Amino acid sequence: MQMKLPYHVDLSGKIAVVTGGSGVLCSRMAGALAACGAQVAILGRNLDKARQTAAEIGGNAQAFAADVTDLSSLNQARADILARMGPVDILINGAGGNRPEATTGDEQYGQAGEAVRDFFQLDPAGIRAVMDLNYMGSLLPTQVFAREMTGRPGACVVNISSMAAYQPMTRVMAYAGAKAAINSLTQWLATYFAKSGLRVNAIAPGFFATEQNRALLFDPEGQPAPRTRKILDSTPMGRLGEPEELIGALLFLVSEEASGFVTGVTIPVDGGFLAYSGV
Repeated sequence: MQMKLPYHVDLSGKIAVVTGGSGVLCSRMAGALAACGAQVAILGRNLDKARQTAAEIGGNAQAFAADVTDLSSLNQARADILARMGPVDILINGAGGNRPEATTGDEQYGQAGEAVRDFFQLDPAGIRAVMDLNYMGSLLPTQVFAREMTGRPGACVVNISSMAAYQPMTRVMAYAGAKAAINSLTQWLATYFAKSGLRVNAIAPGFFATEQNRALLFDPEGQPAPRTRKILDSTPMGRLGEPEELIGALLFLVSEEASGFVTGVTIPVDGGFLAYSGV
């Protein structure tokens, strides 16, 4: 994986765990950590996909199977990482996502007919699954890995939040609620671990263009889809982000020299989305 870093921080000798590490954004984060000298453990439910990502990154990365919502699975991954790589210094809680059964088909009640899933038809099991994946999927890995991280110089946790944490996006109620909980969890953990030396921060990505989602964001002629147009109209910079534009914030947060007195913050990387009132 070819990485063009905005700047270089020295992570030599550090062990980093990236949950959801084979995803579009987190695979770039894992690659950046490896390019700065860290040994990176890619965690994912799909071991083959995690192995593919590790192979693309190169010799500094290894793949491990783990379900971030299952404590026994995480404990096994922790034991494997400890045996093969050593104690963890950096944890990136990147696993997350949404589910169709927890998503409404309408933006406001009464806009669509009965054939479209509205608030009253949202599946409770789907809502719980989204909450588990995003919130418990950050809390549980922290429980598992942070025990050895306390007291280690430069140890830190970086959670992945979302614009939906600040301004709940239409249709994705469960996802927005879970990401709002991530911001609160980040502050709680930062306070709890502050005197142990373990810093806990988060990054809140705005809206990013990837090869996987371009077909959803744009039509075959390259014009923005209606929902994409709303995003662009609400983003002062007038464009979507590129995955590489998250790397600067990540390297700042994992660098003890750069952010040793920074804990409990969530950094938006959003093209001004949060700054814009709409008028």
